[in-house]
Amino acid sequence: MVLTALGRAWSDLLRPRIFGVVVLGVLLTLVLFVLLQAGAFWAIRFFAPETLTLPWIGEIAINGALSWGSLVLFPVMSIFLMAPVTAGFAGLFAERVAEAVEDIHYPSAKGLPVDFWDGLLESLAVIGAVLLVTVATLILTPFLGPLASVLFYLGNGWLLGREFFQMAAGRHLHAGHATALRKRMAPQATMLGVLIALLGTVPLLNIVVPVLAAAGFTHLFHLGRGR
Repeated sequence: MVLTALGRAWSDLLRPRIFGVVVLGVLLTLVLFVLLQAGAFWAIRFFAPETLTLPWIGEIAINGALSWGSLVLFPVMSIFLMAPVTAGFAGLFAERVAEAVEDIHYPSAKGLPVDFWDGLLESLAVIGAVLLVTVATLILTPFLGPLASVLFYLGNGWLLGREFFQMAAGRHLHAGHATALRKRMAPQATMLGVLIALLGTVPLLNIVVPVLAAAGFTHLFHLGRGR
């Protein structure tokens, strides 16, 4: 069921209605990362010391090296930042993508729109949780070694699965029923969330992940509900 949902979501990315959302998502993601990179660059420029004095070596200019060095490190950091970006864009993309997917695949079972502000507020809460998992993973990496990656993918997979499935189910069910179905399908939702988190760490491919996640969880909801 999970692989079927993900496979259908992949095929949906090139459909005209969804491809437009993909292009918008890519542009917004690139703009966000450029702004974050520029912010990191100028923050280092303003706040980092100009020089560092080392014993036996003397004074070394480090400000320029640190600020320009951030350009090299940021692509690596974007791997960890993609999970919160995916969660944050859920409130922006999920509704439009779900509507398009249901029009194409499930015309007789289309849902009602979820309130934009409710979805956005829920996304903000998940962003905070995803950032917490990401920061905790980075801090614990020297102590946990390879297990830190397991924590990163499982934690973010569960959070992304919870967020996206709840939004997909919320188009069709009252909040209590949507939560009950999400809990019943927690293994499938978490598994798909982990796959989304894995794809989110693949450079270049990760910029389509928010739209892929919205489409995939819409399919997962309908497949699970049908059973």
